[in-house]
Amino acid sequence: MKSTAPQPKPYILDIAPYVPGKSKGADGRTLVKLSANENPLGSSAAARAALGAAPDMATYPDPDSTALRAALGGLHAIDPARIVCGTGSDELLNLAAQAFAGAGDEVLMPRFSFSVYPIAARRVGATPVEAEAKDFGADVDALLARVTERTRVVFIANPNNPTGTYLPHSEIERLHDGLPGEVLLVLDQAYAEYLPDEGAPGLALADEAENVLVTRTFSKIFGLASARVGWATGAPPLIDALNRIRGPFNVAGASQAAALAALGDRDFVTRSREENRRVRQMFVERLAKLGNRGVSTVPSEANFVLVRFRDQPTAERVRDAIADAGYAVRHLPGQGLGEALRITIGQEDQMDEVGKAIEAALLQ
Repeated sequence: MKSTAPQPKPYILDIAPYVPGKSKGADGRTLVKLSANENPLGSSAAARAALGAAPDMATYPDPDSTALRAALGGLHAIDPARIVCGTGSDELLNLAAQAFAGAGDEVLMPRFSFSVYPIAARRVGATPVEAEAKDFGADVDALLARVTERTRVVFIANPNNPTGTYLPHSEIERLHDGLPGEVLLVLDQAYAEYLPDEGAPGLALADEAENVLVTRTFSKIFGLASARVGWATGAPPLIDALNRIRGPFNVAGASQAAALAALGDRDFVTRSREENRRVRQMFVERLAKLGNRGVSTVPSEANFVLVRFRDQPTAERVRDAIADAGYAVRHLPGQGLGEALRITIGQEDQMDEVGKAIEAALLQ
């Protein structure tokens, strides 16, 4: 019997919904989240103050995020007309696929990539294509080998999520140089501010090239994950395309105000970066002592570490032990990382407790 109910497009039903990092244990207990790569220092005092003094909630926000784009342009020496803001960088990643790919097209990405990329491809009817990884990071030669006449968009995160790996900018340039001019390269720099150069070479490439879009977020080092603010920059025709299809009031007024204040608090950004580097190094060095127990870490330039174990059952046992200690971390078997846990770098005492939980689980 023929259904009389509305039916989604078949490619929509092929999408595996995005699964956020957990914040509760199996028993319903609230856990400290080390599963979503949030800033353990919270938000800057300036951002919190701006949020409290936000405009009247009864009026629509500036539809173009004018003041925020001007501040971003001033900080990074970018023409504000080459910037578009979005509801987190997720919206902009989806808009990039929507604007430049569709049914019959391919969207290319490395294996072990941000799980939003295949969703962005499938939601417009395009086919996500994975290139094999190298040392849990992107392999430029493998990516270029998978480019076909149907390739329309290439997504790459640098530093990468969920592995934390980093490609030198020379490799990003080599990837760009090897792509046809009609293929859009989307450089996802959600974690760029954790780099010593804050990802400046990527922004320079977007300023020079006609087919490079850089996306960034205020959710990570700026500590505004709840505000949902992202931005992208690229050639004027790219920004024009995204502006045509984004929501008309896609960034709330309070979120614009908080992001503007956070952008001006450079001391908070520097402190967040330095503290992350210090605590991450301590945590990695501690885990290195468990190498004889099958533990290894993937070198990370982000605010998390991918910790590998002998097998998936071991990773699950360690995950449960960490939960028993009061912390949630990310297990990613659906992304081919069943033997690993992605652990956000928290405060020093938190990482000490997580380290003890890992040791106890492996030494029992």
